[in-house]
Amino acid sequence: MAAAAIELKNITKTFGSVVANKNVSLSVYGGEILSLLGENGSGKTTLMNMISGIYYPDEGQIFIGGEEVVIRSPKDAFDYKIGMIHQHFKLIDVFSAAENIVLGLKEKGRYDVKKVTARVAEISEKYGFELDPGKKIYEMSVSEKQTVEIIKVLYRGADILILDEPTAVLTPQETQKLFAILRRMRDDGKAIIIITHKLHEVLSLSDRVAVLRKGEYIGTVNTAETNESELTEMMVGKKISLNITRSEPKDPQDRLEVKDLDCVNREGVKVLDHVSFTARSGEILGIAGIAGSGQRELLEAIAGLQHIENGSLLYHNPKTGSTDELRGKTPLQIRELGVRLSFVPEDRLGMGLVGNMDIVDNMMLRSYRKGKSIFLERKAPKNLADTIIEQLEVVTPSAETPVRKLSGGNVQKVLVGREIAAAPTVLMAAYPVRGLDINSSYAIYNLLNSQKENGVAVIFVGEDLDVLIELCDRIMVIGSGKITGIVEGRNADKSEIGLMMTKTQGGNADENN
Repeated sequence: MAAAAIELKNITKTFGSVVANKNVSLSVYGGEILSLLGENGSGKTTLMNMISGIYYPDEGQIFIGGEEVVIRSPKDAFDYKIGMIHQHFKLIDVFSAAENIVLGLKEKGRYDVKKVTARVAEISEKYGFELDPGKKIYEMSVSEKQTVEIIKVLYRGADILILDEPTAVLTPQETQKLFAILRRMRDDGKAIIIITHKLHEVLSLSDRVAVLRKGEYIGTVNTAETNESELTEMMVGKKISLNITRSEPKDPQDRLEVKDLDCVNREGVKVLDHVSFTARSGEILGIAGIAGSGQRELLEAIAGLQHIENGSLLYHNPKTGSTDELRGKTPLQIRELGVRLSFVPEDRLGMGLVGNMDIVDNMMLRSYRKGKSIFLERKAPKNLADTIIEQLEVVTPSAETPVRKLSGGNVQKVLVGREIAAAPTVLMAAYPVRGLDINSSYAIYNLLNSQKENGVAVIFVGEDLDVLIELCDRIMVIGSGKITGIVEGRNADKSEIGLMMTKTQGGNADENN
């Protein structure tokens, strides 16, 4: 049998006392797609960063085409025809696609735009990309930027491609297009590694699946001979059921009425355009849309963090029976009425949590205003921190551990748990499972469901349409700041939602849905 395109033997990498990878051995052959599967913090990205020259292994060997190699830098990786497409793109906004593609390449003579454009067109035609080489990055959609990143590594001659969570921000239609391209590359003899934790994608795309758990290599299986429950068990080490329970809404009452909401950002661009909908108690309202369609601005407008040009936000208070206009109130007043926003941004520590403070102190950030004495009361936040750690299985030495020392997924659990602990009447959860593995995600879904059953109006912004369809009672689709439709979660069709996500026209949502 031919030598593997790339083979890892007993790779170990530690950061201080944390073991990121321990004795990992795996191989990928030309003409195959290998999915790398694992929970958060299982070491998937660290392992791939060693292949692409960002980290250097403490122990172990890397072989390319049967020959042992040493990869000390991304340049070394490129010399061995390895290219990695990261989750967060590394492109220069004011440059065109073609300029980004050749940036940093030492080419003979001057930059020849015709030559570069011709080569980009050749690569695009070969694999089925759609790209205008002269288009500026800042004018592009997320999937176009991703296309630039992939063509950039192909232009440099990559035969081994690594993609880190490539479908995280794509619509179903864009995902299908990307998969068709990856299959063409595989048929052309490329070796492709795709890091993901979406099991249905693993099963539909890959030839083999390698599983990591807590930094250790568990095994590789042929995709055709496995299924979701077997892969989940390999990933998490215990059987878990993969269906989200969705209870019927009990006595739903209108809790929040959004009417004709208009918002304009700092650049003067309209980010919300006549948005109208109602969120009801005892119900989960899902919001679907391509990244950057106005989801963030909508939630921030409701929470008092975004200036509103026009429209009203009527909050029906279950405790007093009164109706309050939220527009014009401060974020603190809105929170005290019971409207809470748990936003999980890309930068989890930049928003909402203070990295150098421990979990208890981060709990107190939400409650210290109530403290009357000079000596802040620490017992309740400590109990709250312990409860969140236990219920959400936060992996931490103790509640006194600085938050920056936790993995991204565990930081997220603290963020979401803290808002839920405040017993809100409207809970807005934005991307609460972004980057979380299956086990942690289900812990969050169960939390949202229990909030719904307690009569809370839950607004859930998610990236995974399968989850939105399984979890939500209604799904509202937003495209370019407009509501393009509302559908019932129980009989929603994934491709129909995908089409609504790419549609930019559409008036107000039909509230009778």
